[in-house]
Amino acid sequence: MIKLFSHIREILLAECEPVGIRRKERMKDVHSLSDAWLLVKDDQILDFGKMDDLTCYLNTHGIYPTEEINCTGRLIFPAFADSHTHLVFTATREQEFVDKINGLTYEEIAARGGGILNSAEKLAHATEEELLESAMQRINEVMQTGTGALEIKSGYGLSMEGELKILRVIKSIKEKNILPVKATFLGAHAYPRMYKENHTAYLDLLRHELLPNIAAEQLADYMDVFCEANYFSVQEMELLLEAAAKYGLKPKVHVNQFNSLGGIVAAVKHQALSVDHLEVVTYDDIESLKSSNTIATLLPGCSLFINIPFAPARELIDAGVAVALASDYNPGSAPSGNMQLVMSLACMRMKMLPEEALIASTIHGAAAMEMQHQIGTITPGKKANFIITHPVSSITYLPYAFGTNHVSSLYIYGRRMV
Repeated sequence: MIKLFSHIREILLAECEPVGIRRKERMKDVHSLSDAWLLVKDDQILDFGKMDDLTCYLNTHGIYPTEEINCTGRLIFPAFADSHTHLVFTATREQEFVDKINGLTYEEIAARGGGILNSAEKLAHATEEELLESAMQRINEVMQTGTGALEIKSGYGLSMEGELKILRVIKSIKEKNILPVKATFLGAHAYPRMYKENHTAYLDLLRHELLPNIAAEQLADYMDVFCEANYFSVQEMELLLEAAAKYGLKPKVHVNQFNSLGGIVAAVKHQALSVDHLEVVTYDDIESLKSSNTIATLLPGCSLFINIPFAPARELIDAGVAVALASDYNPGSAPSGNMQLVMSLACMRMKMLPEEALIASTIHGAAAMEMQHQIGTITPGKKANFIITHPVSSITYLPYAFGTNHVSSLYIYGRRMV
């Protein structure tokens, strides 16, 4: 089946050949094409061009579209690639929202039994079927606002049974083939209460019991560690990353949310695919990143919700660091997977230009999941995963009008999903 999308106001990130990661000034270059057409064959992008050339192109190539979709006044650009989520969980944590209103910090809530440990205790009583059902509801929700690829972490199990349960649910989501999904093992999200005074025993559980089981069942693509004061030290993170590497799991790690402990430099040394959060960074952190292939994934939704500093996106981009944006969708510190809101926050609070925010949310998000050769740009041969907006004036209007859902349609693997 060949679909023709005609009279498109503008295609963004339209590339005949994939460009990949952009740095510095190149993060503004969205390769736009106005008054355009797009051809999709089955699940792939076939080609694109100017409306003036459409008839000649179809005749020359002997192409007869089976369906035409008129996109007058609308933009087409790649679906959002959300490379940092925790959307497999049991219950929301709105009581902690009230605690924050009453003045408690994220750390104070965690210290009195809230936060990650709260979610882990609730998850212990859920079945895989219940977790899958609720996760699919959240996936359908984020697709409504344009998400077309996801990375999903474990980390609310914090036990052999709990972590495997979450990762098996993520594997079930992958097998449904609704959208591209990558799985990350985050057993090192927090120390469970029973291991609070015995870190070595929990590290041994992760390294010698969970990792072999995860590898045997092929449950994860990546390894994550929450490297932060009162969670996992830099040395503990390195120990776990070395163990994970033996099973082929690449690092994608939480670092520098509240403190700069040297985790970024260590993660770069271990060739981390991405370092995520970065609300607090130092000169050494930036110097390490700009000379590496590691992507800095920024999570402005978390900064908004728990009222912590926003990552210094402008400083990172100007230094030449590869920057991605993600939602951090989770029940405690970022209970939203709306990537349109993430783009708006990046522009309003982190001084990113709309073009930079779009690239960070699409091709750079895809690269942070090693999917940049399949999705993230409108390129012939890539998967037909893209958004059609409602009629809008330009890409700038999307982050500007931050309270509106601008997605008219979402196509994944060439199928209309929204």
